[in-house]
Amino acid sequence: MYLKSINPSNGEVINTFDEIHSDEISQIIEQSTVTFLLWKNVALESRLKPIKELSNLLRGNKDRLASIISNEMGKPIEQSKGEVEKCAWLCDYYYENSKNFLQQRNIDTEARESFVSFQPLGPILGIMPWNFPFWQVFRFAIPTICVGNVVIVKHASNVPACSIAIEQLFIEAGFPNHVYQNVLITNNKVESIISNKKIKGVALTGSTPVGKEVARQAASHLKKVVLELGGSDPYIVLKDVDISLAVDACVTGRLINTGQSCIAAKRFIIEEDIYEEFSKLFVDKMSEIKMGDPFIADNQIGPMARMNLREDLHIQVTKSINMGADLLCGGEMPDGEGYFYPATVLGNVTDAMPAFHEELFGPVACLIKVKDENEAVQVANHTNFGLGSAIFTNDIEKGKRIAEYELEAGCCFVNDYVRSDPRLPFGGIKESGYGRELSEFGMFEFCNIKSIWIK
Repeated sequence: MYLKSINPSNGEVINTFDEIHSDEISQIIEQSTVTFLLWKNVALESRLKPIKELSNLLRGNKDRLASIISNEMGKPIEQSKGEVEKCAWLCDYYYENSKNFLQQRNIDTEARESFVSFQPLGPILGIMPWNFPFWQVFRFAIPTICVGNVVIVKHASNVPACSIAIEQLFIEAGFPNHVYQNVLITNNKVESIISNKKIKGVALTGSTPVGKEVARQAASHLKKVVLELGGSDPYIVLKDVDISLAVDACVTGRLINTGQSCIAAKRFIIEEDIYEEFSKLFVDKMSEIKMGDPFIADNQIGPMARMNLREDLHIQVTKSINMGADLLCGGEMPDGEGYFYPATVLGNVTDAMPAFHEELFGPVACLIKVKDENEAVQVANHTNFGLGSAIFTNDIEKGKRIAEYELEAGCCFVNDYVRSDPRLPFGGIKESGYGRELSEFGMFEFCNIKSIWIK
C-alpha cells in the first residue's frame, strides 16, 4: 500500500509514499517508550529550548512550508502562510508560559505539605486531519511534549508531504530522536496502535463518526481521549446590529480555508426585521468571492481538498434545494479540472433540510429567518453539534449574556467570527467532542494531575 499526495487544483498525483508495515509500527512504539523514560526526566527549561528553535524554523521557512500546504490540500497561499505563522506563535506561547502552567500548586491543608503536581503519561497518539495540516498537529503536539510526553502522529492520508515536513522540522529543531514520530499508515492500522499497552492516550481531530469509533476503541482499553469533532456553527444576527460589519465577519467566518473548517460559520440565524437587507448584502459579497488557483493571492477560495468532499457537499446542497431552500448564489459544479466549488448561499433553510442538521464542509452558507432573539437562540441550539457559535449585536451586554449562558457551544464569540487562539481553551460539547486543546487547560489533558500529601 502507498499514500498519494494529490494536487486538488488539477487532480494530478504529486508523489506517492510507501505505507509502513506493522513491524515498523511496533518498533516506533517501542522507541517512543524508551525515549519517554528519558524525556520525562529532562528539566523543563531544557525541554523548552527546541520549542524556540522550532518557532524560528517555521518563520524562516514559511514560504516553502506554505507551498507544501497549498499544493497538497488547496488552501489559498496567504492562508497557508498564516497557518505556519500561527504555529510559530503557538510555539512562542508555550515556550514563554509552560513553566508557570506546570509549576506545582501548593494546597493549604492540615498536612505538613500538600500540593498538586503535573506528571506526563507516556507516548500519546495524535490522529490529525488534513484541513489545517500544520496547525492541528502543532496545537496537539507542542503542549503534549512540553509536559514531558512523547507523541506519535498519524496524519491524514491525503497530506503525507505535510506530515513528513513537520517531522523534519522537529528533528532540525533539536528534539531528541523519537520524541516526535510520524507514522505513514492508512486508517485500518490505527486500532493496532490504540490497543498497544504502551500508548497512554489518544487525541483526534476529525469527523464525528470517526470520533465515536476512536472513542470506542480507546474506551475498551480505558485510555484517555481528547476529541475535536465536527460542527454546524450558528451565527445569530440580531436586528440592532451594524449589518455591513456583521456581513463582513460572517463571510470571512464562512469561507476560511474554503469553508473546510469545523469552526467555520455554517448557519446564519437572522431576525426577520433585517433578514432581507442582510441577505442581499451577504449574497452580494459571497457572489464577488474569487475562486481559483490557490497560489494566486487574489483568489479567496481554492479547490476543496478531495473530489469526494466536493461531491458530498453538492449532494447536500441539491437535497436542500429540492426540499425548498432558495439557491441565492453558486450551487453549481464548475467545469474544468480540479475540485472547485463556488461560494454558495441557501436561503430560507429549515430544520428539515440536510443544510441545517448536517455539517457542510465547504463554501456553503445557510440563511435562516427567525422572529426574535429567543427563537434565534432556540434555533442555534437545535443541533447535535456544539463547537463554535457567534452573536452579532450592538448591545454588548446582551451579546455577552447570550454567549455565556445561552449558546450551547465550547467557543462563543460576540461580534466576530470564531477562531482558535493559543491563549484560550478550544473544544466542543455534544457531538462536537470533549476535552480541550490549547491554553493552560490543554496542557493538562495528558497529565497525571497528582495529589501529594506529606504528614
